[in-house]
Amino acid sequence: MKLKIISSDKIKSLYPLTCTRKISECPVGTSTLGAELEKRISKVLKSMKDEVTLCVCEDFWPSLDLVSLLCEIRNEAVVYFGENKKVVAWISSDGNIPKKAEWIPADPKSHIISAPWHLLSVNEDIVGSIKKSVINGEVRKGVTVEGNIVVGKGTVILPGVYIDGNVVFGEDCKIGPNCYFRGNTFIGNKCHVGQAVEIKNSILMEKVSAGHLSYVGDSIIGAFSNLGAGTITANFRHDGKNHRSMLNGELVDTGRRKLGVIMGDNVHTGIHTSIYPGRKIWPEMSTLPGDIVIKDLMPCKK
Repeated sequence: MKLKIISSDKIKSLYPLTCTRKISECPVGTSTLGAELEKRISKVLKSMKDEVTLCVCEDFWPSLDLVSLLCEIRNEAVVYFGENKKVVAWISSDGNIPKKAEWIPADPKSHIISAPWHLLSVNEDIVGSIKKSVINGEVRKGVTVEGNIVVGKGTVILPGVYIDGNVVFGEDCKIGPNCYFRGNTFIGNKCHVGQAVEIKNSILMEKVSAGHLSYVGDSIIGAFSNLGAGTITANFRHDGKNHRSMLNGELVDTGRRKLGVIMGDNVHTGIHTSIYPGRKIWPEMSTLPGDIVIKDLMPCKK
């Protein structure tokens, strides 16, 4: 069986994350969305005969239940679809969407990644399923781990770090001392998370620095970003309702009761920056000391 990942190019609804990368290049789990997708469906390839092709859109994340169902499929012409009949995967003899096929809805545990916060759900799925720790870096005495961790080469976790949940640390990171991780969290390569910083259920891309006294909850922080001391991401409404966020010019229900900031690459926040829940910050933007981010921050249109 052949595998074909269907590229979606840069998806504007995933801005600011896909302003500078394809969706398949977004970090989740233990690597990138594209690599994790190939890993997830790899066992399907072994179950199918050589003459057919499995095509999967790169903005679709199949549940384990759907993967198991794919392994049992014997029909050479099958189409899977999500909301609004969007085709997300298919099996055919020539790699094209078959004209005559059985149409099957994707199950509710699968995700069509049409908004940036959907990557948090995918990350929760992958990191939450890690069953054992893999440590290739250094975990020093005085570190508490209540969960499973993956620690990349060259990464050092210093004393006083408390980890409650599953956390993936990339390579060459400096973590601690005295910081707190919880939920299912991904920390990219060459990140620095320092004194009195709390990271909860979030994704930090490559070379993110959160050195002092900050809280990052249910958020995605783009590569090369720096959080000034005391940067706080709010992630919960006082009324407990789902957060809403602007998407393609409309205020939409995110479906999440906990959602922080979605931050693009190379963002710099001034000290004591406070960010309202569900806000997005475009690449290269910055805030002044004491700023309150009430609305999405993006470049002014010329």
